[in-house]
Amino acid sequence: MGSDVLLTQIIHYFQTDSSQYWLYVWQHIYLSGITLVIAMAIALPLGYIGSRIRAVAAFCTAFSQVLRIIPSLALLFLLIPFIGTGMTPALIALVVLALPPLLINTILGFNEVSPLYKEVGTALGMNRQQLRRQIEIPLALPYILNGIKLALVEIIASATLATYIGAGGLGTLIFTGLGLYDITYVIIGGVSVALLALLSMAGFDFLIRRARRYDEASYSI
Repeated sequence: MGSDVLLTQIIHYFQTDSSQYWLYVWQHIYLSGITLVIAMAIALPLGYIGSRIRAVAAFCTAFSQVLRIIPSLALLFLLIPFIGTGMTPALIALVVLALPPLLINTILGFNEVSPLYKEVGTALGMNRQQLRRQIEIPLALPYILNGIKLALVEIIASATLATYIGAGGLGTLIFTGLGLYDITYVIIGGVSVALLALLSMAGFDFLIRRARRYDEASYSI
């Protein structure tokens, strides 16, 4: 298929099925966003506890290493006999896949906070809650944001496989194209997923740079 013909077919798709396309985009973003919120609610408190208790940190590290070797598609299919198809098994599988980078980077972030800053805060009369809110969390934030970025990129990429179990999203275009041997759908779906991932990375890279500059300005002692 020539590039001109392919471009014409892509333009034709958006002219005739743009509402369907944006529905797929919304489904993909919604699934990814809900997954990230749930994963953060689990991983951030657990990661903070892991930075305080060595046994919890060791468990989180081992747990994360085990999760990293589980293929996304395999995890999705393992859940089908127990939960069925649709949004719920997709959410569970994606949350599990998002946990490792969140856990590891949260633990790393809090462990990287220099004791010197805590000593200065204590000398200024800060209690434990003030130390955590005003010193530990701001200094750990770049690492936490990096973990969120990695998790979100993993979620966006893996959410394409959720189409297999009826969760919708941009993967519908990709697998429709593969089924029909129509490269147009594959390119539209694949490029859209890649753009979502790149935009997410760029947004979080910007936030990470801002957080680091703020830390350097606020805690240069």
